[in-house]
Amino acid sequence: MKVLYSATKPTGKLTLGNYIGALQNWKKLKDEYDCYFCIANLHAHTINIDPKYILENTYEQFAWFLSCGLDSEKSCIYVQSMLPEHSEMCWLLNCNTMMGEASRMTQYKDHLAKGEKSITTALFTYPVLMAGDILLFNTNIVPVGQDQVQHVELARDIAKRFNTRFGKSVVEPNYFIPKVGAKIMGLLNPESKMGKSDDDPNNIIYLQDSEEDVARKIKRAVTDSVGIIQYDPENQPGVSNLLTIIAVMENTDIQQVVESLSGQNYGALKTRATNAINNHLRPIREKYKYYMENKDELYKLMQKGAEKAKKVASQTLKRCKDAMGLL
Repeated sequence: MKVLYSATKPTGKLTLGNYIGALQNWKKLKDEYDCYFCIANLHAHTINIDPKYILENTYEQFAWFLSCGLDSEKSCIYVQSMLPEHSEMCWLLNCNTMMGEASRMTQYKDHLAKGEKSITTALFTYPVLMAGDILLFNTNIVPVGQDQVQHVELARDIAKRFNTRFGKSVVEPNYFIPKVGAKIMGLLNPESKMGKSDDDPNNIIYLQDSEEDVARKIKRAVTDSVGIIQYDPENQPGVSNLLTIIAVMENTDIQQVVESLSGQNYGALKTRATNAINNHLRPIREKYKYYMENKDELYKLMQKGAEKAKKVASQTLKRCKDAMGLL
């Protein structure tokens, strides 16, 4: 089977956008690929962040992974910091990455454009660590949103350079963008992606939100003055965003949702969206509550995942060190 790799950072609470754009697609892909799903907590420290928050959020994300249907027996689910191979591989790849490549990466450029004075070298080189994450597991495919494409392209460029210099040592990965629900937009600002780091919690639906919170946030969601329920992201981004959410939550086609709401008002659209989200997430939240009340069990699963991941990562690292003449 081909290898699939994907990861999330524990720097924010997981959102409905994360679930639709990543976790739900991971669940669908776990039967088609040899999957590695990672909580990339080393990446979290590219910025100044509370260690206690990172630790708690790592447990939370691991619990969400399991609750959302990922099978720790069938797939490898692990925490990045439990494998020192990640950090060592990053150095090997740093030796094969050009300054120009790293300086073109979006996150570094965004922080630089804001005039920030406390940019760490980690923020500059974290895309190389990400490349190492991918290459350690002989990854063939990485599911990403449009904003992450450049990271996989960088990993592929580094892999090609490494293989050219030292002989075939790593797999050159590719990306793919899921067709439906790959990019869920904010509720109050439907022209921007729903992200974990948004300053306004009303713009986001978090997986841990109560059903009442979901209803309140959807009720406030921006629509438009057109008054027609149709899928038109360019002219009706808010309405189209709600239709996308409903379609994914109900596992149906967007056009079928549009037809079923024909002639109804935006109030009906929002009620449908609220019910679709809460009905879908209810059993997932119950499983999450169980895991968070049993952290010892969670930690054992983390250890088991790290042991499984290490078997492959250590082989790749040794192959690369041998190729570079390193004992």
